[in-house]
Amino acid sequence: MNQVALITGASRGIGRGVALDLAAAGWNLVVNYANNKTAADDTAECSIEHARSAGHEICAKTCQGDVGQSKDRDRLVSFVRNQFGRLDLLVNNAGITSIGRSDLLEASEENWDALMAINLKGPFFLSQLVGNWMIEQNKLDSSLRGKIINISSISSDAVSINRGDYCIAKAGLRMVTKLFAARLADAGINVYEVRPGIIASDMTEPVKNKYDKMINEGLTPIRRWGQPGDVGKAVVALAQDYFPFTTGDVFNVDGGFTVRRI
Repeated sequence: MNQVALITGASRGIGRGVALDLAAAGWNLVVNYANNKTAADDTAECSIEHARSAGHEICAKTCQGDVGQSKDRDRLVSFVRNQFGRLDLLVNNAGITSIGRSDLLEASEENWDALMAINLKGPFFLSQLVGNWMIEQNKLDSSLRGKIINISSISSDAVSINRGDYCIAKAGLRMVTKLFAARLADAGINVYEVRPGIIASDMTEPVKNKYDKMINEGLTPIRRWGQPGDVGKAVVALAQDYFPFTTGDVFNVDGGFTVRRI
């Protein structure tokens, strides 16, 4: 039986790239989306095509849900249970950018709360729900060793003073990874953080000219934009258990952004 992955925010961008690469590796998928059903359906259909091209037959389902809302998280997990009866991988990818990109001294509490609900609270409590289910699975069958992968950002460490809430949420996701890694290790559940750099997506399209210039001038040793598939390949490597003696760690997919040079 194919392993099952739930990917939040998978209708576009990095989430879509992760879905396509997992499909090509033979995983069944639940493609979560907040609003754009058409895009989510397209991701699911393209995932099935990718799988077939790689010699696999998979099932890809879509499920609407705002991970920032408790009732939606409950419904999302129930959907996976009802459709597949198991879950082997949770990819916490859903997120929004800083609303309005306000300067720190002008940022509003309302926008802060909206972003934190999706980018930090959502992954924490969805990991809690899924972690408990994965523990149940492991008790029934010790060969079922689930995994949780949090998609963060270089903004967890590199500051942007007009996106303070986003930076803080991504830094918080680093601690979420460590906490769940420590709590779930005894059940054989590994937890990872994949930290993308500058990835081409609709989220980064508004600042394309800015980053084109910075990349050309050497912002990263690898002088190109990252692609969603770059992140997808990292997720597949972790999902396929190529790092069984690793948990709580960060896997940078950033073109060498963190390399300090003089």
